[in-house]
Amino acid sequence: MTRLRLFGGTSCRHRVCERSDGGLKPFAYGPIHPRESWELPFRLALIKHCRMLADLNLNLLRSFFLIAEERSLTRAAARLNMSQPSVSQALQRLEEQLGCQLVLRGSRKFELTAPGQKVYEECSEIFQAVERIAQRTQERAIEEFGEVRIQIISNLESPLINEALRLYHQRYPSVTWTIEVQNSQDTIKRIQTEKCGIGFCLLSRPVFSLACELLFREEFSVYCGAEHPFFGRKEVEKRELRQESFVSFTCATEGMGLEPMAVLSQSLGLGERVSGQSPNLEEVRRMIVAGLGIGILPLTAVHDEVSNGLLWPLEIKGFPLGADVFIVTHPECDYSRAERHFLDLIKELRTLYPDMH
Repeated sequence: MTRLRLFGGTSCRHRVCERSDGGLKPFAYGPIHPRESWELPFRLALIKHCRMLADLNLNLLRSFFLIAEERSLTRAAARLNMSQPSVSQALQRLEEQLGCQLVLRGSRKFELTAPGQKVYEECSEIFQAVERIAQRTQERAIEEFGEVRIQIISNLESPLINEALRLYHQRYPSVTWTIEVQNSQDTIKRIQTEKCGIGFCLLSRPVFSLACELLFREEFSVYCGAEHPFFGRKEVEKRELRQESFVSFTCATEGMGLEPMAVLSQSLGLGERVSGQSPNLEEVRRMIVAGLGIGILPLTAVHDEVSNGLLWPLEIKGFPLGADVFIVTHPECDYSRAERHFLDLIKELRTLYPDMH
């Protein structure tokens, strides 16, 4: 980089270019344009200012800042863990670089000069900014990383889980997520086998040997399609349902008793005539709408179909259907920090909002 330096006043014909290493080289020879007569003082001041900024030492500014804060060279030296002569020398060097006196000497009362007060105010802003930078980098250093893996049943409507995910991401944005959809039976088997994992399961009762914490209850109903003879009826008897073809979840026919649909269908005596089955809720719903038979579905999963007249809930007098949603973990698992934060957040939300499901 080169900078223009002019010698001999505004009428000087000799001009040189100053190199970044301080050396000079010829630049031009000739008369100076009249405009340069008023630009010259500004250019010279700018060059001097740039050199001063390049030479400013942050340690010198900090020494002066502490001198002004403590209003004493001795106390500032103690805070800096330096000798008083060294602190005094640092102050003198800064004054030489700035070209002004910062502290009044020879007075019994410590006092800053007018320039010294301005420099002190600027230093205060500088070191507050430096402290903020340190805090933010420290926050980044302790930021949580890792992964949270959960298993969850399909089509589970839960403001509690939604809010937990939202708040968790706000607090720990660098943590990644893997959410697998699978039935409760597979989730329970997986947690038991791997002795680790977090699952949201529909259970008729807690599973022995696992930590099962009740979150809320999900309501179910028996549904039929628009072409079924029971469509539009307000109430039906249990004995009438037993004679009907039944559309079942595959996992509810395997006899493990872990999915609530298995328990509910058994309690109603359903499932002797299975006309269709699938492990997928959407496909079970499709078959019921198509008229293959009756089936048990969660209320939250079929609002639109009921409103549009595609499905009809069959109310069984004195026999409400429901199953409990549990968060399931393994008591012997050493969960990661990221996973523990999520489990703690679920508890925190349940404490703050006990009615949130």
